[in-house]
Amino acid sequence: MPGNEQRRPRIAIAGFQHETNCFGVSKAGLPEFEMADSWPAMLHGAEVVSQTKGMNLPIAGFAEAALETGVDLVPILWCAAEPSAQVTDHAFEAISGMILDGLRQAGTLEGIYLDLHGAMVTESHDDGEGELLRRVRELVGPDLPIVISLDLHANVSPEIVDRSSYITIFRTYPHLDMAESGARCLSGLRQLLDGNILFKKFRQISYLIPLHAQYTGTSPCKDLYDLLPNLERSGVQADIALGFTAADLPNTRPSCVAYGNTEDAAVSAVDRIAVLFDQVEKHVDHAMYALSDIKALIRNGSVDKPVILADVQDNPGAGATSDTTGLLNALVDCGAQRVLMGLFHDPEVAAAAHAHRRGSVLRISIGGKSGLPGQTPFEADFEVIALSDGVCRYSGEMYGGGIATLGETAALRLVGSEADIDVVVTSIRTQCLDLAHFTHLGLQPSNYKVICVKSTVHFRAAFEDISSAVYSISSPGAFPCDLSAIPYQNLHQEIRPAPIGSREISGYLDKEDA
Repeated sequence: MPGNEQRRPRIAIAGFQHETNCFGVSKAGLPEFEMADSWPAMLHGAEVVSQTKGMNLPIAGFAEAALETGVDLVPILWCAAEPSAQVTDHAFEAISGMILDGLRQAGTLEGIYLDLHGAMVTESHDDGEGELLRRVRELVGPDLPIVISLDLHANVSPEIVDRSSYITIFRTYPHLDMAESGARCLSGLRQLLDGNILFKKFRQISYLIPLHAQYTGTSPCKDLYDLLPNLERSGVQADIALGFTAADLPNTRPSCVAYGNTEDAAVSAVDRIAVLFDQVEKHVDHAMYALSDIKALIRNGSVDKPVILADVQDNPGAGATSDTTGLLNALVDCGAQRVLMGLFHDPEVAAAAHAHRRGSVLRISIGGKSGLPGQTPFEADFEVIALSDGVCRYSGEMYGGGIATLGETAALRLVGSEADIDVVVTSIRTQCLDLAHFTHLGLQPSNYKVICVKSTVHFRAAFEDISSAVYSISSPGAFPCDLSAIPYQNLHQEIRPAPIGSREISGYLDKEDA
């Protein structure tokens, strides 16, 4: 009879994403969360579901799984800003206020899902997500289930774990499983709604892993994540965060969290993960190649496929400026041929190119304008070879279903030099992680001998298959990957120091190329 039907659970959903680089140059204000960039613009109400549907986003994965299983969603807000320095207090208060207001107006709820990052730092709060969860928990009380998904690079705090009921974390870097991680959150919520008790245990690790060494496609990080399915088969749901090293805070470190039907099972799971972290520590490859190695790296590549040079320390996806010129200068100095490079963030140059037609030759200064010590613009003559409005649909797996908003964009060819280099310049700071960033301009990356990307690892999902080799380059930038060079002051005292030293190129390449 209709009167005996069980009411469908009502779940409020919201997202507030930022990865904070405490060594970054510019902060994230409210406009940065409202605009579209590599992510959609700020979404409200029903847009949260309709405008993310089919995307590889945690909130899209949760919403799809929830709707398929008969859950009534109460969407409130979703927003993200490109990684940068701290989130301003104005932005944090405004967005947190919108989420809290939405919860107040939501009516009776059985649970809450939040799509968070886990490495947000604001002007006033070192643990942005922990503070947001404190406010949400204060509003809804201690018993309402709050489930959250976090980024693989989260610096998970005890407060985040204590104030949430269940956590899932991305398991791949590049992040190919963002939607899947959101969907996994529904499983934990269902268990809680069914009255199951989940014993949770949290463990932090005592050393740091630089992001260019966090690639999960190979050991040692692959070994860590391969352990998780084994734990699931024993009835424990566990996840690992590898941490975001561009924060000088006590919780900056890898960590793991586990949920079991018994306390002993959860304790055993985090113990096994911690032991494996200790075992793989000596295999973490901190090294990068120097700019002086560029000529040898290029010569070591295949004639059939391009070499990928990753400008890992100028990755805007980790809060860098995406405008440093160290790698560009090194390529010019060695007369590199058939080079494709992007994405440079330089609105001034993009506007100048758009003021002229294709085929025009301009004297311009690219990059080096963000005030980083030792960085100066690269001045030369460039031919305008392609122009676009910067709106392009992603073609790769990671951002599948999404649209990039790069602003006015230009492809420029260096002229009057022995080097043969094409550079893509954008008006909106965006990580170069998808072939569409080049192909929408008519540039085919596979036709080049060398591809240079301002990215740390995410580019691998789209570019690795077309390449003959991938090298992380130690060029200056606002996202430091050499952890031994970072003047940390506030790390937890138990953190073991990072190895010091650079890769010896002769150990990896033919001696005649060194």
